[in-house]
Amino acid sequence: MPPISFEFFPPKTDEQRATLESALPRLKAFKPEYVSCTFGAGGSTLSYTPETIRRLREVHGLDAAPHLSCMGGTRDEIRGLLNDYRSMGCKRIVALRGDLPSGMASHGDFRYASDLVEFIRAETGDHFHIEVACYPEVHPQSNDALSDLVNFKRKIDAGANGAITQYFYNADGYFRFVDAARALGISAPITPGIMPISNFSQLRRFSDMCGAEIPRWLGKRLSALGDDVESIRTFSADVVADLCRKLIAGGAPGLHFYTLNRAKPTSAVLERI
Repeated sequence: MPPISFEFFPPKTDEQRATLESALPRLKAFKPEYVSCTFGAGGSTLSYTPETIRRLREVHGLDAAPHLSCMGGTRDEIRGLLNDYRSMGCKRIVALRGDLPSGMASHGDFRYASDLVEFIRAETGDHFHIEVACYPEVHPQSNDALSDLVNFKRKIDAGANGAITQYFYNADGYFRFVDAARALGISAPITPGIMPISNFSQLRRFSDMCGAEIPRWLGKRLSALGDDVESIRTFSADVVADLCRKLIAGGAPGLHFYTLNRAKPTSAVLERI
């Protein structure tokens, strides 16, 4: 079994905090290599991410990696966050471009993730292990697969150590993407991002936004199950566990689970593999 990692989002309400706190003991039992915490678009959760990272590290004893985004962050703000994270003992960062929130007219001081990676390296040297994002099914704003790969290489060349993919449900697509990246000279580990399924309409909404493809057969099967929550959970866990087995057998360097701050869907997959 390769290393696993979990992604959380920073809770903003008491209810969200309680949900995450109840999920953590169950997920910690799987001994993740690290966990990460997302960064709100345009700084909407700017204060919540460091607070969540601190709690994950100090209360739960997890190696917690903050996400940093280009959106809405000035050089000084990001420099301040880097200093804060260093003082907390963080050794890992996930550096992303992020999405420009509706109503925001301009980006922050950095337009691309490669610029952000370059800045982190210039400010902190080799202190942080930097992960970036990549897209086996092509970034939704990319013109074509080759230009998307070139952008990915730019992030690695800027100093990133590895990458985490957008989620997908086609293992062959991941392996083809890795082969194409290697052919372009990208040697960094490419860790597949895994999205367990618990709510089909939510998954469809996420996928429409991020460009991840739900295979037709999978969508049809999930639609056929209607509102049968238990059948959806069982079927989805079987499907995602099978995907993970194929990825592990093919040599994936790890598995990064998008937990949405809930333990049950991710646990159901991990218990199967």
